[in-house]
Amino acid sequence: MQEAMEDKENVSVVDYKMVTFSLAGKDYAIDIMQVKEIAKTGRFTYVPNTLPFVLGVYNLRGEIIPIIDLRLFFNIDIPTRDDNSVENMLIVSVGDQLFGVVVDAIDKVIGIQKSKIQPPHPLFGDINIKYIYGVVECQDHLYILLDIERIFNARISAKDKDNGMDNVYVNSSVGEVMPTQMNTQAVSHTASKPDAAALKQETASEQDYKFVVEELRNLKKFYVSDINEEWVKARFNQWSSEKGAGNSQLQSEKDADEFLGPFWSKCNGTWWTKQYADEVYKLLPENNAKQIVVWNPGCGKGIESYSLACVLKRRYPNSKIRIYAHEIDLLNVSNAPLLSIPDTNANDWYSPYVTKKVSGEYTFNQEIKDIVMFEYHDCTNSNSLPMVDIVFARDVLSMLPVESQNMVVGDFDEKLKGNGIIILGAGESLGKGSNWGEKTVDSLTYFNKQ
Repeated sequence: MQEAMEDKENVSVVDYKMVTFSLAGKDYAIDIMQVKEIAKTGRFTYVPNTLPFVLGVYNLRGEIIPIIDLRLFFNIDIPTRDDNSVENMLIVSVGDQLFGVVVDAIDKVIGIQKSKIQPPHPLFGDINIKYIYGVVECQDHLYILLDIERIFNARISAKDKDNGMDNVYVNSSVGEVMPTQMNTQAVSHTASKPDAAALKQETASEQDYKFVVEELRNLKKFYVSDINEEWVKARFNQWSSEKGAGNSQLQSEKDADEFLGPFWSKCNGTWWTKQYADEVYKLLPENNAKQIVVWNPGCGKGIESYSLACVLKRRYPNSKIRIYAHEIDLLNVSNAPLLSIPDTNANDWYSPYVTKKVSGEYTFNQEIKDIVMFEYHDCTNSNSLPMVDIVFARDVLSMLPVESQNMVVGDFDEKLKGNGIIILGAGESLGKGSNWGEKTVDSLTYFNKQ
C-alpha cells in the first residue's frame, strides 16, 4: 500500500516532459514543448553552399524547413550515408521557425520532476557543455538534456526570463544588427558609479559620458573603444544638448536604441538601395586579379552578403569571386541560401542577378549563389581563410568586447593582402595615427595597409 502511495505521489509531481533519443550510443533529451512531431524520412533536397551539417531542406506539408544532422553538428562520427536511407528526425520549434533534427534513434517520452535536473558537467557527453541545459537520471539512464535554443542561438523566451534564467548564456552574435533586432541578453541595470573621490576631479559632463559608455555596454552589448569612440563622443555631445543638463544618462533599452540610432550603417539588415549599391561600387578599388576573395563576418540573414555579391560581380565582371560569409546565428546561416527577394527589390537594381521560381517568388540566380559560402563561424575564433582582398565588416567590431575587437583587427591584418581593403561601419574607424591608411569616397570609407 505504501509503495502504491509513493508511486502515486511521484506521478503527481511530474512537471516536465522530455523526448529522449540517442547519439553515438548515449542518451539525450529535448523539452517536449519544443518538439512538434517525430518523422522518418530521407527525401531531403540538397542546397548548395550550405554547412556540412545541413543535409538540405524538406517539404513538411507545404512548409520548407531546413534539416540539421545533430551528429555532424557535434562532430560525432556517423556511418556512410546511403542515398536511399531513412533518417530518424525530430521536428523542433525554435521561436517561430521549424527545423528537422536528425538523430540516431528516437526512444520515448519521459515525465520527470524539473527539480531533479542537475547542472551540466564537462564529463557528460561528447559535446560542448554550452549546448547542455542539464542532466537528469531516470529509469536507470542518465539523460543529457540539450538546450535547443542555445544550439540555434535563439533568444531566451520570456517564460525562461520569468523563471530567472535570463543569465543562462550571453548571445554574442555579431550579424546584421538593427536597433530593433539587436540581441539583448544582458541584464538591464544601472552601471555602477565610480569612486566618489574620483568624481570630484571630473566634470559633470565627463561623469555622464562614463555612465553612457557603461550603459551602452550593459543595455546593448555595445563596447566603446578606439574603433568607435570618436562617433560616441560626438553623439554624446549632441545627445546632451538635446536632453538638457542632467538628463543625458541612458535609463532603459529604449534610450540606448535612440542613442545608437544614427550609428548603424545604411541598409544594415535591409535590402540595399540603388544609391547605396552605387556608393559601394565607387568605393571598390581597381583589381585585375583572376580571383577576388572577400571575408564578410556577421553576415546575418544573408541580405548583406548577396547584395555585396551583386555589386562585386558588377565591379569585377572578369574575376572569380568568393565571399566567405560568417555568422554564429544558426537560424540565419541555415536559412540564408533559401533567401527570397521581395518583388519591389527584384525589379530594382537587383534585377540582373535574380531569377523567378515556379512559385512566383524571386531568388538570386545560380551565379550569385555560387559566389557566397555561408559558414557557421564565430569571427573571434581562428579560421582557415585564405588571404583576402576585401574585409566587409560593417557594425561588427562594436558589438565585441574590446579585447575581442583587437584580436579580430589582428586577424584582419593577418588575412588581408597587401593591396586589400577593409570596409567597416559608418561609425567605426581603425584609429587615427595607426598603421592603416584611410580613403573616403562620397559617404563611405575604406582602410588599407600603409
